[in-house]
Amino acid sequence: GQDNSALVIAPPPGAAPAVVAALPANGEETYKAICGVCHGAGIGGAPKLGDAAAWAPRKAQGTDLLYKHALEGFTGKAGVMPAKGGRPDLTEDLVRQAVDYMVAQ
Repeated sequence: GQDNSALVIAPPPGAAPAVVAALPANGEETYKAICGVCHGAGIGGAPKLGDAAAWAPRKAQGTDLLYKHALEGFTGKAGVMPAKGGRPDLTEDLVRQAVDYMVAQ
């Protein structure tokens, strides 16, 4: 029941500070840094970048559904899409930009 707001969690003396990965600046950078891990090689059933046949049925369902699956995650017959590509720190805007980048390829 005490007010603990003044407590600080600090690394042990002499420890290096934690390094936090910077967020990408746009959709292409987001793809290259995060999405390309799966969408570059087709891991987990991910449609490969530039594979028109794999992307066609997904594109036909509409961009809003692609955004929803990318943001919230999706498990389908062909594989799994983790929410935000497994990077919960990504902004919704960066996820949408990455989807737009992949669809345009």
